Amino acid sequence: MAQSGPDIGEEAAQSTMALGPLAGLAREDFVGAVAVMLQQTAADPVKAVKHMQGFSEDVVQIMTGKSQLTPEPRDKRFMDPAFQYNPFIKAGMQYFLAVQKGMKSWLDDLDLDPIERDRASFISQIIIDAVAPTNTLAGNPMAQKRLIDSGGLSLIKGLKNAYDDMVNNDFMVSQVDKTPFTLGENIATSQGAVVFRNEMMELIQYTPQTQEVYAIPQLTIPPQINKMYINDLSPEKSVVKYQVDNGIQTFVISWRNPQKEHGHWGMDDYIASCIEAMDAIQEITGADTINLSGGCSGGQTLSVLLSKLAADDDKRAGAATIMVCVLESKPDDTEASSLVSQNSLELAKRRASRADIIPGSDLTRGFAWLRPNDLIWNYVINNYLMGGDPPAFDVLFWNADATNLSASLMGDFLGLYEANAFATPGAAHVADHDLDLTKVTSDLFILGGVTDHITPWRACYRSTQLFGSKNVEFILSQSGHMQAILNPPGNPKAKYFKAKKKGKMPASVDKWLEGTEEVQASWWPYWMEWLHARSGERVKAPKSLGSETHKPMESAPGTYVFD
Repeated sequence: MAQSGPDIGEEAAQSTMALGPLAGLAREDFVGAVAVMLQQTAADPVKAVKHMQGFSEDVVQIMTGKSQLTPEPRDKRFMDPAFQYNPFIKAGMQYFLAVQKGMKSWLDDLDLDPIERDRASFISQIIIDAVAPTNTLAGNPMAQKRLIDSGGLSLIKGLKNAYDDMVNNDFMVSQVDKTPFTLGENIATSQGAVVFRNEMMELIQYTPQTQEVYAIPQLTIPPQINKMYINDLSPEKSVVKYQVDNGIQTFVISWRNPQKEHGHWGMDDYIASCIEAMDAIQEITGADTINLSGGCSGGQTLSVLLSKLAADDDKRAGAATIMVCVLESKPDDTEASSLVSQNSLELAKRRASRADIIPGSDLTRGFAWLRPNDLIWNYVINNYLMGGDPPAFDVLFWNADATNLSASLMGDFLGLYEANAFATPGAAHVADHDLDLTKVTSDLFILGGVTDHITPWRACYRSTQLFGSKNVEFILSQSGHMQAILNPPGNPKAKYFKAKKKGKMPASVDKWLEGTEEVQASWWPYWMEWLHARSGERVKAPKSLGSETHKPMESAPGTYVFD
């Protein structure tokens, strides 16, 4: 069944893009996974014949109306009553289910190792989902009803949507209606100003909203692949607003969207810019300590920064918050992780070395095909077959505003992943030091999301064991990825899990889970209480932004966010 409005927006927001090792997937690995299946078939044709016979038997049952094949109860594609009562529509669905069943049975019977099996299963499911009957007008009863009810206008509108995407959206189906959103007007509206700028970033200081503020300021390091205003969406979802409303001196980096001439920007340069930002914050506020926060690839950058500061005996790093970020990756973290091979990493690094930048549109396209039902076919049905508009949803607006990635930074991320550098002290030399998180002693607040398919929460939990910190807190938020972060007070669905007792985090994630309690509320107030305890004394709020040395410039959200 096609979805529309907030439903499709809320669901798709669970799969917002994130930079990680999957950015290194090579098309050769997709082809290789198919080749392995074909080789196994050729080596043992008897098995193939057996499964073809099983499929043929299913087809006979379908044609005679005796098939008992039914979809999974949670599969929303087949919820329309026509799939139960219309014999032709039902037969089309059951034929698809027979293909799905036959493919699974065949793969289970092949002589594959676990990683090869995962790869083959992942690729085959992408292919099978592409031929689902609901992706066509002939096999989608909801689209047929809309066609009749609209007198054919839905088909005309769908063709127009498809044409617009071909011309204006690089042949990708649109995931969001961008027209209701304007930066600085109804998105990213918190008051503030740029107080420092270099070639790579702008530093934004936000206007205090309380008469007193905590002496220790907070710096947020956003991902390099999306714009910084995820921290300041609508006022009710704004982490920035929540911080300033609670007396936190709030600073956020806004990364510049790299162009071809910036392809040499690497992790060393981004860390140097973070340190420049800390220098400016220290001069503006007079604070000796700065609390830090980062999510997703921003959390990886933050972790490198913390290691760098520790190596340089720089004591300015205070408490650190790391959200929905995997530092130690393993092949079984996600279904798609099985596709990351030594071959794909080497190919990706060579491509990065030859390129200047990886366009944001390429990254978005590649990521969408890793979750095609959520990020492609759902919209094909809604936009093209039903003639509907994509949802106007703020998180999806932000997600569609992807930036380019410098080739050097891509190579650095891939190198860190390949060396498992965050979990292996000294395995990587980056930012003029040997990466070693065991030397980091900052208090840590680590966040995962229950339904996060991008940075699975169990993988996020492993970060609790990587640092030399004695005080580590892990919180498990309901929802997935960015929605796990954007979970403010007032959300009736909000809940989170935390340990019942304070103490050392167990190495086993299951043991931690056994000792948790469920809290029916947003995790933001709990985090703010944690942050307040590590933000020093209350002092009078500054009367103006910046300082004599760092005079305020353009109003928030700055200028780089529009690149």
